[in-house]
Amino acid sequence: MSKVALGPSPLIYPTPALLIGADVDGKPNFMAAAWCGVVNSQPPMVSASLQHHRHTLTGIRENNTFSVNIPSVSMVKETDYCGIASGLKTDKVAECKFKLFYGKLKSAPMIDQCPVNLECSVIQMINLGSHSMVIGQVEETYITESCLTDGNPDVEKIKPMLWVMGSGREYRGFGKVVGTGFSIGKRDKA
Repeated sequence: MSKVALGPSPLIYPTPALLIGADVDGKPNFMAAAWCGVVNSQPPMVSASLQHHRHTLTGIRENNTFSVNIPSVSMVKETDYCGIASGLKTDKVAECKFKLFYGKLKSAPMIDQCPVNLECSVIQMINLGSHSMVIGQVEETYITESCLTDGNPDVEKIKPMLWVMGSGREYRGFGKVVGTGFSIGKRDKA
């Protein structure tokens, strides 16, 4: 198989399409982000890498809290809008008609229309160069009841989006199942 060197690139393919929320000067704001992930299980922690100039990052620094909202594919326009519009110049909550709620932290706005919401307190912020990586402990997880099957989150009902970098710069839905975890890799014993 022939390989082509592309130069150093964080090409983890694909990434989640998420909406990161924070109160900035007492006003809720959200930004689209894809450079996010799970970093710890006990206690549960997630990370979001945000450019230093982002308005939402100002609110995260201000309150030491933030939210991670997982939009469904039906929210693709709102998600993209939150990635191209600045909260300094527009009220994204009003423009996108987001219905908000707050949890026990009281300063991490969450979007009711998103099937899954993580309410986080900041554990650490690391300046990595072009981005600050915000590590947050998940204080509570909220899920729309209709997105559960037998009490568990159901990805087919959540319908999360993926962000695909590169020339296409596309939002995509999940594809077909190709195997069952902790099962398909087992070897038959002869």
